[in-house]
Amino acid sequence: QVQLVESGGGLVQAGGSLQLSCAASRSIFSLNAMAWYRQAPGKQRELVAAITSGGSTNYADSVKGRFTISRDSAKNTVYLQMNSLKPEDTAVYYCAAERRLTYSSGSAVYEYRYWGQGTQVTVSS
Repeated sequence: QVQLVESGGGLVQAGGSLQLSCAASRSIFSLNAMAWYRQAPGKQRELVAAITSGGSTNYADSVKGRFTISRDSAKNTVYLQMNSLKPEDTAVYYCAAERRLTYSSGSAVYEYRYWGQGTQVTVSS
């Protein structure tokens, strides 16, 4: 079992920056991957960024070049640095850990086993 606690959300003006943190209750290297998802009102939850235990990262096209996922193993914490924020980045951001590959409607997708409670990010125009 892993507990994930997010922090760092808040209200920021467009063009501003925020850093989200996700503290895990055990070593993040014991987890095969960690990720940030977000869900805006009325929309489906979407993957924002992910980092594997080996350090590989991937990002949603909408955030490439603006967001950076990183980790601090000594603190068992994963971060999401968000720069050049836009109003469309407004959402509840969730931290997730430990993924497995599954198949849904004929497509391969990753499912995450552990989730945090979420932190609200609001970007004003």
